[in-house]
Amino acid sequence: MAVATEQFIPTCAERVILIAKTRDMKTLPDHLRKGMKLVIVGCNPTESSVRTGHYYSGRENPFWPVLYDTGVIPEPLEYRDDKRIIEFAIGLTDLVKRPTRTIEELTREDYAEGRIVLSQKLGEFLPHVIAFNGKNVYEQFAQRRAKLGLQKDSLYGARVYVLPATDSQHSLKQKDRNLHFRKLAALIKKVETSRDAKPA
Repeated sequence: MAVATEQFIPTCAERVILIAKTRDMKTLPDHLRKGMKLVIVGCNPTESSVRTGHYYSGRENPFWPVLYDTGVIPEPLEYRDDKRIIEFAIGLTDLVKRPTRTIEELTREDYAEGRIVLSQKLGEFLPHVIAFNGKNVYEQFAQRRAKLGLQKDSLYGARVYVLPATDSQHSLKQKDRNLHFRKLAALIKKVETSRDAKPA
């Protein structure tokens, strides 16, 4: 069963309003293109990340080392290299584009608008796997409770994996966090192998 996407489809008027709101906002750009094997969805940019102009730039955030150590990407990157992640057919975006110091500053309206905009992006770019960086991110998007790991439901034809959040506010043990990222790497490999095996 797939996640119901009808509720996220914006009307023409909503689309115009949301585009106008985000155009003048200082935030992080999406790193997305069609045919990606993976899109990683964060909650929203921190103010410090917007100042640096890069995703996951906090000193305490293990996001970039974990991607390499667990086999999600084939070579080490740091936050200054975030644009290069697209070279590996991996994209980066957020549920909410409005930057804040902490997620507690986000409003219900932020999440409601984010659901519409993110759904539009996922429907346009159609990645093969979607990973939500944090249980709260997926729960806010799907509007229901979830567990970490692979979800039963697909989203725009993509497999969905919920990762433990890598920010400093969520301190899961490194061993447990790495296990989920390794499972994500294995899922991507399985999905890509299956796609390659299908007749053209």
